[in-house]
Amino acid sequence: MAAPEPPSPRPPISVLFVCLGNICRSPMGEAVFRHRTSSDPRIKLVDSAGTESYNVGNSPDERTMSVLNDHGIVDYSHAARQVKKSDLTRFDYIFAMDRSNLQDLQLLRQRAAARGTTDKLAHVVLFGDYGEEQGEEILDPWYGELWGFEAAYEQLVRFSDGFVKKVLDGNQKS
Repeated sequence: MAAPEPPSPRPPISVLFVCLGNICRSPMGEAVFRHRTSSDPRIKLVDSAGTESYNVGNSPDERTMSVLNDHGIVDYSHAARQVKKSDLTRFDYIFAMDRSNLQDLQLLRQRAAARGTTDKLAHVVLFGDYGEEQGEEILDPWYGELWGFEAAYEQLVRFSDGFVKKVLDGNQKS
């Protein structure tokens, strides 16, 4: 009698981090997640975008880059971009940094679904749902001091680790 076939491995996934302007939280999320999963073959694409267009083409905020550098992430570069409809089919997961971003992304997803797309649409979720407590938001540090960027970094590390544990390591269905 032949041994049963092992379950087929899950195809690698892609993730998109989204905040308002794509110069603070979402590029930091992209850099942190990419750094923490750099050798993980289960990840195929990591990117970030903003719900608004006013920073398109700009580099991340200097405080974002300072915090990343302080934590050993020194090889990151990015040009801000706005989220596009095609991101809904290009990515498996789209992570919103706060509830306002989440609402914008859910509306974009609802419109795509209403158009009757036959493509699989991304899971649009609040990234904080992968922390210890569901619903935690990453507050926008842009208006404040460096400590706000440090707080965002700490959250992004926790949520990245939570996503890997819950989804990639199989402790939660995707």
